[in-house]
Formats: sequence, C-alpha cells, structure tokens
Amino acid sequence: MSTDELDTVSLTVPFQAPSASFVRTELKQWLLDKGFRGETVDDARVVVSELVGNSVRHAHPLPVNQLAVAWFVDGDDLVISVTDGGSGTSPHPISAAETAVSGRGLSIVEALVAQWWVEDDRDATTVHVRIPLGPAR
Repeated sequence: MSTDELDTVSLTVPFQAPSASFVRTELKQWLLDKGFRGETVDDARVVVSELVGNSVRHAHPLPVNQLAVAWFVDGDDLVISVTDGGSGTSPHPISAAETAVSGRGLSIVEALVAQWWVEDDRDATTVHVRIPLGPAR
C-alpha cells in the first residue's frame, strides 16, 4: 500500500442514474483540492460517470440498493473502483454500430485509462481503472 492510499475516498451511493452526477462532482472537487486541473480532471470525470452508469444500467445493486465507489492516488495514477452486485457476465467493451445510441461506455473508458480490470466475486463485481495523472499544478 502506498502512503497515498491512506487518503482513499470511499462512497456508498444509491443504485440509480443520478448517482453518476454526484460521484462525478465529488471526484472533481477532490482532484481540484489536490491541485489537478484540465484534461486530468475531465478524463477522470468521464471515466467515473461511465463506470457508475454502466453499473446502474447493466448490473444488480449491492445490498440495500447501493453501489460503492472509491478512489485514491497511487504513485502517478488515479485508481478508481466501482463495485456493484454483479450481472452474471463480466463487463467488457463491445463494438457498437455507428448509429447505436449506446454501447460505447467501456470503449471510452479504455481510451482514457492506462489500465482497467474486473474482479468478480460471488456477490459483487468491481471494475478498477488506473488513470495517469500527470503533475499537479
């Protein structure tokens, strides 16, 4: 564990679409407070929105109709984790048709992060991402 992991933010939010906006706002403010600006903040906001949105659209909630979101800085990366109750299939990007109105979420995430991976447990699925931060300003 790096010393930065001691500054982990952990949220439990309602399993509903508006939670993406709440989490996005909380992450933005945390990054700004840490001195990060510009594309770093924008990319992180897009990624966390996609992850929370995908959970709500495609998975089941954790007990008490919630999902869990956490983030911390690990070296030069922001690590974000979103945990839901799973869906029976592991999250994966798909090839959406040009005319499709959805289906690009994990492809967008893949384009913005250095690494992403999934941990499937019997009662939960967690998607983790690592986003290069660049220097704080």
